[in-house]
Amino acid sequence: MKKMFAGAMALAALVSLNAFAGDIAAGKAAADKYNCFSCHGKDYNTPIDPTYPKLAGQHEDYLRQALISYQRGADGANGRGNAIMVAQSKPLSRKDIENIAAYLHSLPGSLVLRK
Repeated sequence: MKKMFAGAMALAALVSLNAFAGDIAAGKAAADKYNCFSCHGKDYNTPIDPTYPKLAGQHEDYLRQALISYQRGADGANGRGNAIMVAQSKPLSRKDIENIAAYLHSLPGSLVLRK
């Protein structure tokens, strides 16, 4: 019985992870459509302003949550306030967000994740 329960839990974990699996090609198309590169750089590693984040290689779940938070805006629960990003994120569907996060995560980046 314990083995069956453990197997069911492992399967549930895999299914829940795939629920957020984005399509990299669709993410590239969405990032191009919404001109994300115009601020974050063609390679998403060289933003036009040093205060803008590098997105290439960033954690997928972080990117997804950041975009959702920008959609909520500063006044929303767990929202983020940035006039440019709030406006940029508003038209994105949840699938767009998943796909863009998957695409940006797949790119080679220069982020230092651990020293």
